[in-house]
Formats: sequence, structure tokens, C-alpha cells
Amino acid sequence: MDESAGASPVSKAPRDGSAGDANYAIIGDSYSAYRQPEPAIEAAILAALGDARTVINVGAGTGSYEPASKRVTPIEPSASMRAQRPAERAPALDAVAEKLPFPDQHFDAAMAISTVHQWADLHAGLSEMRRVAKGPVVILTSDPLLIERFWLNDYAPEVLRTEARRFPGIDAITIALAGSSKVTAVMIPLNCKDGFNEAYYGRPERLLKDEARLACSSWSFIDRTLTQRYIQHLAGDLHNGGWDAVFGELRKLPEYDGSLRLIVASP
Repeated sequence: MDESAGASPVSKAPRDGSAGDANYAIIGDSYSAYRQPEPAIEAAILAALGDARTVINVGAGTGSYEPASKRVTPIEPSASMRAQRPAERAPALDAVAEKLPFPDQHFDAAMAISTVHQWADLHAGLSEMRRVAKGPVVILTSDPLLIERFWLNDYAPEVLRTEARRFPGIDAITIALAGSSKVTAVMIPLNCKDGFNEAYYGRPERLLKDEARLACSSWSFIDRTLTQRYIQHLAGDLHNGGWDAVFGELRKLPEYDGSLRLIVASP
């Protein structure tokens, strides 16, 4: 029997214009509270953008990693994500990656942060980014070949299987971008402010919170009964010391090399 059977009500609910498979009309309500920009990741993205002055941010969400030092044009199809953008950030345009409403080489650079797995047509979206950017195209994503090695796989395997299926392969991204691409691992600090699953590598108790899990879209595809079973397993091991017996050293690990990867493609 497929343990993912019985789709989550969250995944079936009406959408708000989101381009991908996750329903941000439901899971987006507390997204901005849990998905804050992590300074270490922010610094890596800023360095990758180099001296670009104008940047298009595709799948911009709430604008967490938009550099204040640059003139950013955000693109975001989800109404709930656009509504959560801080007042000091530029309003996002309602558009999708596959059809960017700008002429060729209109921007110095392009960026897409934790969004390519949501796109209906990866190749079209990346080709559009390459078309409108004169300089680097910067993509922050996860390597699907590495996702299931995270300790959460021992407790919530269907969550990570779902996540791995959703993310495109690194090679698929670099091929679509053409030109020359550099791929680097992005280390995750112990107290990472951006609440994706691996951000809690040394703080497993955080994943017991419903809002924290919903800020990681892969949980929204899992049946509630199955989710409850997963969380009870994790809570039990945290209570009886089982988690710490196996993974306790992670609580002191200053940074973690997970699946997070930064791709910088030159023209």
C-alpha cells in the first residue's frame, strides 16, 4: 500500500494563482514568520550577483533574499505571497517564470530562490531568465539526490520522497541555462533563520510545530493521519532520548552540508 494515499486536504484546496503544485492560499498564511532570510545564505546570493545593479527575482515570494543594495523587480504569481511582502520592498508583478514580460537583456542579473521546483515548465522558465539577463543567473535550489540522506527520512520518509520528486536535477538546471555554470554547496548554520526542513538539523523540536511544518511545502502533500504518525514517532524519540542517541551530535554542529546548492550561470 502506498503510504501517501489519501491526499492532504491542503493540497486539494483552491489555489491563489500559485504557479506550482503547492497551495500557498493555505500554507502561505504563516510563511513569512518562519521563512526569514538567513544572513549566511543571503551573503552567498549577494556575492553571486556581483556588481549587477538591476535584478529580476523570479518566484520572489515574500522577498526574503532580495538585496536592498540593488534595484529588484520581483515576479510572483501567488496572491498570498504578494500580500505578505513587507512595505519596504517593491510590489511583486503577477507573472510566471515561463513568460516574463520584459525585453531581451533588460536586467543585469536574474535570481530564483527556492522556487524552480514549483515551475510548470523548468526549461521555459530558465530560458526566460537567461533571455532577460545580461549577466549571471543565480539559482538557489536543493539537489534531489541528497534530500533523503537527512535524518528526517528516519521519521517522515514520504515527506522527503515527495520533496526529492519535486526538485529538478542539478544537471537539468545547468543544461537549460546553457553557458557556463558553477555549482556550490550552501552550508546551513545551526540557528538558521530560514525554516526549511534541513534548517532544523540540530533543532528537531521545531518540526513538532504545525506552522513550522506548513512553511515547508512538502508537508502539505502528506495525509494528515500519516503526518500525525510521523510527528508522534519523532516526539516519542525526543522524549525518550532515542533521537539524541543517534543524532545528538548535530545539536552542536555549527553548520550542516545538506542538499542546498547555489548555481551561478554565466552567459
